[in-house]
Amino acid sequence: MKRKIRMGMVGGGPGAFIGAVHRIAARMDGEIELVSGVFGRDAAKSAQFAEELYLDPARGYADYKTMIQRELAMPEDKRIDFVTICTPNFCHYEIAKAFLEAGFHVLCEKPLAMSSAEASDLEALVKRSGKMFCLMHNYTGFPMVRQARQLIRSGALGTVRKVNVEYSLGWLAAPNAGKQAAWRVDPKQAGISGCMADIGTHAQNLIEFVTGMPILEVSAELATFVEGRSLDDDGSVLLRFGNGARGVIFASEVATGEENNFILKIYGDKAALEWQEQDPENLIIRSNDAPIQVLRRGWPGTGDEAARNSRLPAGHPEGFIEAFANIYKMFAESIRSGKPGDYPSVADGVAEMRFLEAIVANSNGTEKWTRIAP
Repeated sequence: MKRKIRMGMVGGGPGAFIGAVHRIAARMDGEIELVSGVFGRDAAKSAQFAEELYLDPARGYADYKTMIQRELAMPEDKRIDFVTICTPNFCHYEIAKAFLEAGFHVLCEKPLAMSSAEASDLEALVKRSGKMFCLMHNYTGFPMVRQARQLIRSGALGTVRKVNVEYSLGWLAAPNAGKQAAWRVDPKQAGISGCMADIGTHAQNLIEFVTGMPILEVSAELATFVEGRSLDDDGSVLLRFGNGARGVIFASEVATGEENNFILKIYGDKAALEWQEQDPENLIIRSNDAPIQVLRRGWPGTGDEAARNSRLPAGHPEGFIEAFANIYKMFAESIRSGKPGDYPSVADGVAEMRFLEAIVANSNGTEKWTRIAP
């Protein structure tokens, strides 16, 4: 009988939006069971929150080092198989490194680290350890994103010429946007970038995931509109790809009135496609010599990749949490099989940090184009 994969969590305590999303998504398919975690900065608060989650309060730890020590002391059939890290950015590297060295698999929120050097160090450690590592870019789990990738791989768009991505949010338009916003504009916690690390990396990752084309060069302008902030809350980046294609990323967290306006447009010499996160069930196909086509999740015309990542019949919408759940399901399968799955990996984490370093350097420098470190 197939047993459940046991999960621990660091971060995602009371009031943390993304922690609740991870917990719901991990449990969705019945393959993963949350059994322990660090849910507060002191033992009492962490234990209390563990109890609120119907866990053993003794497995609500005060810090990740204690968690590792006590989990390792447990019988093998009780201890966690992997840890999910959903803390602010500055903690990702040290926590991931510690759990990998202790022999646990790791699923980590993006961005992977605070620098490409840290990210590369984790990549080398993953290779040495033989453990599974997943970088949570949940947008890669949407069925119609998978359909978009399958179309490009099939040659339906022809040669990709242009890629446009917009990711617009309005939640940081005001100076005091709350606890969840504060650390994202703090260099000590977020790193070298604010908006682009938070949502620009989603755009970069989605482009490379769907097209299969690494971004080679960037020309960037990062801006900080709200007085008193040290990091960017808006940015525009021109892109160059190896096949001669061009692209642009427009990302903003001060786009007043916007909710989660994430739009991917890819133009080939035969056809083009468009996907929107706020309308994720549809994939729009355009060409110059045929009517506009709309592919719907669950309907004829979609392929195997979309079907594998769907749970419900068409007309019963699937969205954000289900996309997270698709990544968790694939990761659970990886832990069982010992083989990496079709989800963002530690190598993608290295790529996103090199992308961030290149756009920050370009925006602060005088060169028109900056080449991303290979």
